[in-house]
Amino acid sequence: MAGSTFGTIFTITTWGESHGKGVGVVVDGCPAGLKINESDIQIDLNKRRPGQSPYSTPRNESDKIQILSGVFNEYTTGTSISMMVTNKDQHSKDYGDIINIYRPGHADYAYDQKYGFRDYRGGGRSSGRETIGRVAAGAIAKKILLELGVTVTAYTKSIGPLSINYSNFNVDEIYENDFRFPDSFLVPKAEDYMKKLIKEGNSSGGIIECIIKGLPAGIGEPVFDKLDGLLSHSIMSIGAIKGVEIGAGFAASTMTGFENNDFYESIEGKPQKVTNNAGGITGGISDGSTITLRASVKATPSIHMTQQAINNSGTIVDLTIGGRHDPVIVPRAVIVVENMIAVTLIDLLLQQTSKRMDYLKQIFKK
Repeated sequence: MAGSTFGTIFTITTWGESHGKGVGVVVDGCPAGLKINESDIQIDLNKRRPGQSPYSTPRNESDKIQILSGVFNEYTTGTSISMMVTNKDQHSKDYGDIINIYRPGHADYAYDQKYGFRDYRGGGRSSGRETIGRVAAGAIAKKILLELGVTVTAYTKSIGPLSINYSNFNVDEIYENDFRFPDSFLVPKAEDYMKKLIKEGNSSGGIIECIIKGLPAGIGEPVFDKLDGLLSHSIMSIGAIKGVEIGAGFAASTMTGFENNDFYESIEGKPQKVTNNAGGITGGISDGSTITLRASVKATPSIHMTQQAINNSGTIVDLTIGGRHDPVIVPRAVIVVENMIAVTLIDLLLQQTSKRMDYLKQIFKK
């Protein structure tokens, strides 16, 4: 399937369907000698695993990862790393009523028009379960980044109309609540909001924010492969993401040039930005400051309210979707956004090693 591979040097190819035998990923371009094991990757997969809160699908999957190749004695060998998670709790019969119906908000109609055929069981490749491979690959990427002093931290900024208060920001709180908020004071309000929507059979969207620290200046390729362009590409490739902004983002359109420009000061002879409206990226290249990114996540389209739909004969029908679905997918998508950013960054860092003669001399000259 075209479009299943991302990256230039550090590449990932995801495979599998939501209701098939399993899902997985093949990672190419990972340097040899990285210490990694299944437990390291499982930590991140557990963060997106279903059935862990009242606000996620009750589908009961352990999402236990298996490394099939590319790792020996807990070190990468430099060859392709293949990883797999077996599907255990598919309820394909839940989708028997929609074989010929295009669900509102789903890719059903678009897939049918593209291929003349579709896997109606959970959406096939358009299912959120495809992101397991992304998370597994990103766990490897983050291990490499950590050794280079680069950290990637994503969290939920908002659920529906409820947004965090940055004065309460505590990174240690992110995985201590069901919503992945770094602001624990917002949790009770979000619980009340979601309980109301669940009772109605409705769902919510939200915003995921990510902070990247330690990335050196000079990362990103001019013109078509700008850092912000590739970050947007990688994040927008995740299902349900409908918008990405970096730094001031859309707010920059309301600023004057004087307001939006980041002025410099000199700290011990080195340039330092006073503000960071650019979000750490200028001209498509990292400038050494903190990178901030936000992703807009739409509300889950599979809801239990009756909706107007259409079937493949062109007849309008009333549709009530059964099965098990997340009333809000934002919390489980946090680790997906984080890990796709990590994949993008390590690929560009590897590309950077070939951009300057002094880098090549450091590696090869004796």
